Amino acid sequence: MEVKGYNFPDELYYDKNHYWARVEGDMVVMGTTDLTQRMAGEITFVDVPGEGDELAQGKPFGSIESGKWVGRIYAVVSGEVAQGNEELEDSPELINEDCYGKGWICKIKPADLAGDLANLMQGAAYQSWVEGELAKLEADKK
Repeated sequence: MEVKGYNFPDELYYDKNHYWARVEGDMVVMGTTDLTQRMAGEITFVDVPGEGDELAQGKPFGSIESGKWVGRIYAVVSGEVAQGNEELEDSPELINEDCYGKGWICKIKPADLAGDLANLMQGAAYQSWVEGELAKLEADKK
């Protein structure tokens, strides 16, 4: 789906911290949204989690930085990190270039996939929420 020029693939799940989740077999791949990467500008640093790190849904576990912004990375599901995207350590700009592909942040072995997915948004619910977030941003500019 597209919302005011921002791309949000329909097959993904989204949280209110602007991160996405894609289920791949028994793993969840996560990353940041098109909205976040465009608002942040050129990404210059990503704190990539290490294999074995335990994550809790909605809790911060790292940070992303650009020349004008530092933001926290929030876990989209609870579980154990199976793999961090080590390419981001040398090429954090992959998030700007392909936030839903090569710019993924980590792969997580979820502790309660069905329960965690129920807390995330898709489709019309997410579209409505994003439209509200964008309206707030516009209001803040005035």
